[in-house]
Amino acid sequence: MYQIYPRSFYDASGDGIGDIQGVIQKIEYLSDLGVDAVWLSPINASPMHDFGYDVCDYRSIDRVFGTHDDFAALVREAHKRNIRIIMDMPLNHTSYLHPWFMESSSSRDNAKRDWYIWHDDLRGRPPNNWRSAFWGSAWEWHGGTGQYYLHSFLREQPDVNWRNEELKKAMFDEIRFWLDFGVDGFRLDVVNWFVKDARFRSNPFSLNPFDNQAAKYSRNRPETHDIMRELRTLTDEYGGTMLVGEVFSYPPGDPEISASFLGNGNDELHLAFDFSLLYHKWNARGFYRCIKRWYAGIPEAGWPCHVLSNHDQPRSINRYKNDSDSEKRARVAAMLLLTLRGTPFIYYGEEIGMKNWRIPRDKIADPAGRRFWPLYLGRDCARTPMQWTDGPNAGFSSGDAWLPVNMDYKSVNVKKQEDDRYSLLHFYKNLIEARKKHPSLMYGSWKPVSKGLNGILAYLREYEGGKCCVILNFTDTKQFLNAGNRGQWKTVVSTHRGANEHFIDLHFAVRPYEATIIEKIGNLK
Repeated sequence: MYQIYPRSFYDASGDGIGDIQGVIQKIEYLSDLGVDAVWLSPINASPMHDFGYDVCDYRSIDRVFGTHDDFAALVREAHKRNIRIIMDMPLNHTSYLHPWFMESSSSRDNAKRDWYIWHDDLRGRPPNNWRSAFWGSAWEWHGGTGQYYLHSFLREQPDVNWRNEELKKAMFDEIRFWLDFGVDGFRLDVVNWFVKDARFRSNPFSLNPFDNQAAKYSRNRPETHDIMRELRTLTDEYGGTMLVGEVFSYPPGDPEISASFLGNGNDELHLAFDFSLLYHKWNARGFYRCIKRWYAGIPEAGWPCHVLSNHDQPRSINRYKNDSDSEKRARVAAMLLLTLRGTPFIYYGEEIGMKNWRIPRDKIADPAGRRFWPLYLGRDCARTPMQWTDGPNAGFSSGDAWLPVNMDYKSVNVKKQEDDRYSLLHFYKNLIEARKKHPSLMYGSWKPVSKGLNGILAYLREYEGGKCCVILNFTDTKQFLNAGNRGQWKTVVSTHRGANEHFIDLHFAVRPYEATIIEKIGNLK
């Protein structure tokens, strides 16, 4: 899976904002990279208070990105290349300009009043202590009707009431519209926030350093799983479609909650994000523990997925940076992502080592960044334009880009790396090709043979007689692997070793920041 933030991928129109035609023009790049599916961050009609995560019309394409015809063309061109298109659907909330909310807020007796979450004040105060993700109360006073409405995010993003059957049916109809259109699935925004406590009880105090309020009542309610099962039933009618859910909690990364949204493995979401790796420091032992905990929570019939970067988090190469060793670490991280058991998600630009870029205060677009500057600089740092060439605006646009381009674009860009067979881009291509050639890397079991001690994480992937071993050195020193497994092995992909280099047993020196896949080719006589 390859995540595209459309505003920042490629601008075909020249207005400085990436668009659908831009994705179409770069479809051969995606095909050559080897991705099987593209997840597009929201492209629906929106006033863009949160850049598309505040939808005012689920069935329309926002004109900044293009038209229905443009999107239909993208689906066709992608399908010609066996690339599937996954839409991003924010269903926990809408824009305050959505016709549903405009009706709901028009009067207390409007037929759609209960489509959103309204509540009387409590002695002149909000009805409880629930907080929004952007801090402050999650309740906004609406003077026109004399009640508060709930917004788990911006006040321009009122939460819908999933307990209302009419609202639920309307949301399902929006999903069905796009399935009929021909999309292949959906990334569902904050699925664990859909349902709130029916009694509106205040959340208890927490000692969590990320958040001193335990969100016991404002999310993770058991009724949400009923909705996921119904959604799964709907999408299964179409065949070949999928649902992946963002399960966001504090502290970020809670594999047990994420795994619960897989249900029995075949009756809720197909995939659910666990963000543990995004919040872990560069440490082989710590990574092993995250992976082990994630796998332990997944039901037997379930399937994991993995992600190191996305549009809401700093890019992985920055989180793992160590001066001159940053790209070496990026290669180790790439092999980890693309060889674990499960579906990997690559964030646009990750394959060329794009880095965060500090946005000047007067250029910050992210609402959270504007509100909390300078304590928090926002999410724009990981949303800068894709760096295609060393030309103006990094080849992203002929106009002024909506966000400043990272100043390293002269040395970090697609064109330069396409011409260098030893580049990070080619390393990603080689890894993706290796996944497709070796079923053990796609479908195989996962068995650790070195659990992060001395900085080495190594594991076996085995499927129908095929066996590969992945060896990752997280340190800048030579380490030694002694994992037994007698037999004859040869190199598949490596940062340090030549193609088809042969080994006897898994007992050898591992070089600094080495990342190597070896395949078993025979037993010793």
